[in-house]
Amino acid sequence: MTEISNVKLTIAFNDPDLDNEELEEQAQNLLAQLKDLDEIETVDRVLDPNPPAGNKAVGAILVGLLTAQVNKENAQKVMGFLGDRLGGKPIELEVEANGKKLKVKAHSREELEAAIKAAQDFVMV
Repeated sequence: MTEISNVKLTIAFNDPDLDNEELEEQAQNLLAQLKDLDEIETVDRVLDPNPPAGNKAVGAILVGLLTAQVNKENAQKVMGFLGDRLGGKPIELEVEANGKKLKVKAHSREELEAAIKAAQDFVMV
């Protein structure tokens, strides 16, 4: 059971210049890096709640999406890590904490830094 003090992060790679395979590669690389972080409680792919008809898989994975749970105390470090790894990549970051959600988009390193700062401030409220 997750504690109320956890922060949920959803990271979506959404570069329109990349195909699904390239978006998936970016997501897989970040997934491997996040799994190595002690600060992360859980990290996983996002399953499609409505997989296409005829899909025999238990759940289809949404391309380019990751979700992670981190406790509030480690959220700052994890977001700093994301800023270092994702600078310059078009992404969407959704932060869920204290029963509220913040969704930000970034297309450049500067936008990502502003988005990470907004997310950090949001978590600390």
